[in-house]
Amino acid sequence: MTDRRDPAAVPHRSWVEVRWRQFRRAPRPVVRAVAASLSVAVVLAVAYLAYDVALSRGAVLPGGDLRTLAIMVYVILVLAIGSLVTYLVVPQPTGSGTVVRRNRWSAALGFFAAVPIAYLVMVVAVQIVRPLLG
Repeated sequence: MTDRRDPAAVPHRSWVEVRWRQFRRAPRPVVRAVAASLSVAVVLAVAYLAYDVALSRGAVLPGGDLRTLAIMVYVILVLAIGSLVTYLVVPQPTGSGTVVRRNRWSAALGFFAAVPIAYLVMVVAVQIVRPLLG
């Protein structure tokens, strides 16, 4: 015999409470995908900022001003490396057993996590950090 709760007795949570609970209890594969993409994006954004600051201070670099190309390469690398790292660190659930399986869905999770992260990190780098560097 099962003991069922009365649906009216369950407290209703607001939209904000539900989203906060989802944020605090995010699934590990999602957290790993976001962390992988975020770490790659931050490292590459720091490299881009160094290049941008060097150009703005009058450094003559081979090839001239290639900031647009650098941002395109940044986005491609964040998407590719974020997908690859997620593929490597997010194994497919196996149930019982010790065999670790990789799946292209892990790479897809990494790709879709990397898209907004690449944009957001570059916005923070260019719009917030860059003006502070002068």
